[in-house]
Amino acid sequence: MVGGTAAADAVTRARRLPELHVGLHLNLIDGHPVLPAVEIRQLLRGKDEFDRNMARSAVRFFFMPRVRRALAMEIRAQFEAFRATGLPLDHVNGHKHMHLHPSVATLIIDIGRDYGMKAVRVPSEPVAVLRRAFPEERYRSPPYRPWVVALRRRLQRAGLCANDHLFGLAWSGGMVEARISRLIPHLPEGVSEIYFHPAAQRVPAAPGYWRAEELATLLSPVLRDRIAEFGIRLARYGDL
Repeated sequence: MVGGTAAADAVTRARRLPELHVGLHLNLIDGHPVLPAVEIRQLLRGKDEFDRNMARSAVRFFFMPRVRRALAMEIRAQFEAFRATGLPLDHVNGHKHMHLHPSVATLIIDIGRDYGMKAVRVPSEPVAVLRRAFPEERYRSPPYRPWVVALRRRLQRAGLCANDHLFGLAWSGGMVEARISRLIPHLPEGVSEIYFHPAAQRVPAAPGYWRAEELATLLSPVLRDRIAEFGIRLARYGDL
């Protein structure tokens, strides 16, 4: 998230870890933009921050040409900011999966070509797999499924790579070792992304997220053995 307050620190760490492939997490609905507020006033509310109301933003992105022009400017600016880091662009996704929005997806594909974008995350979590792994829990197909299908078709037409499945939506903030251990035997064929929100300590902005526990999950030797047991190959978007 190139406009985040810790972006410079993250880039420094990534440069020390060249095997850690880094993606651009486009942010259009939370916090401050990369561009000066005066240039993209149509996207902002209140204290020169993005409009946090996702439904209102979605309607304005779709129906208002002047808002889409500002949106295109900010998306390009975030690609530019990522390029300025010197890090290879592994993939692109949207904060809170806002790249499912057709106007945002179209702009990302059009602009991303200029920056060597080759892969985009598709937030497609197969409910049938969740039900098999956790039969005691209830899961329903998400209402935004048509937008997931539309995004995948757009990416395919553009010749871009994407994951086949994604896990972390139903348990967002709670991707702990026990859950992942039970999920691993049920992973479907194809490329599955399992995503986390790890941190060294709890973050006040997301009090319900088990960030330290998710970090421990990523470092777990038990899960490393579990992955090896089922012959799962770890990969990055750049390997697709």
